[in-house]
Amino acid sequence: MQIQLNHLMPIPLQDKLRQRTSDIWNQDVTFQPGNFVKIKAPSGTGKTTLIHYLYHIRYDYTGKVQVNGQPWQAYNKNEIAIMRQQQISIIFQDLRLFEQLSARENITLKRVMEPKPYYPPEKIDEMAARLNVSHVLEQSGKTLSYGERQRIAIIRALVQPFQWLLMDEPFSHLDEENTQRAAALIADECRARNAGFILTDLDNDQHFPYDVHYHL
Repeated sequence: MQIQLNHLMPIPLQDKLRQRTSDIWNQDVTFQPGNFVKIKAPSGTGKTTLIHYLYHIRYDYTGKVQVNGQPWQAYNKNEIAIMRQQQISIIFQDLRLFEQLSARENITLKRVMEPKPYYPPEKIDEMAARLNVSHVLEQSGKTLSYGERQRIAIIRALVQPFQWLLMDEPFSHLDEENTQRAAALIADECRARNAGFILTDLDNDQHFPYDVHYHL
């Protein structure tokens, strides 16, 4: 699955962004399948906006986001839903867990979207053990710390099939040890599927062997 940007520019930020140089905005960019992509994005440059454009939940831009050679607008709602179930997964900055559901139920919602789930239910426990959140699986989302929520959101994104994983500051509330654990799990899952990821963050890091670096 190939993702291309053609002179993409967020309308609300265009006056500000035209005054600075970017590797992404108003450029032609191709994200090659299987690549680990890091986008360093100072505050106010549209980091979360870009992730939302790539996932097609915001549309206030000029230019194009092309998926497999076609702009998002060329696909109907059913086709987009299938892509989100099978080809593109996401870790939102604001996580978007259902607070009334348990951590396990939040993860399971993603796991069972397909008639034949990508992973058996036991995989949730395996991933939770790797990220030190086994003890919170039966707790409701609203009782979890932000760091626990972040790790549950990471597991939720990894239990579905995908060719691209989109991540918006996925480790912002994790200490170094838990960040390393989460990064290792993400890298293992991406390599097992020959999948790529696009990660946006504020700073430089050594969490992954990135194939490409961009500055937003």
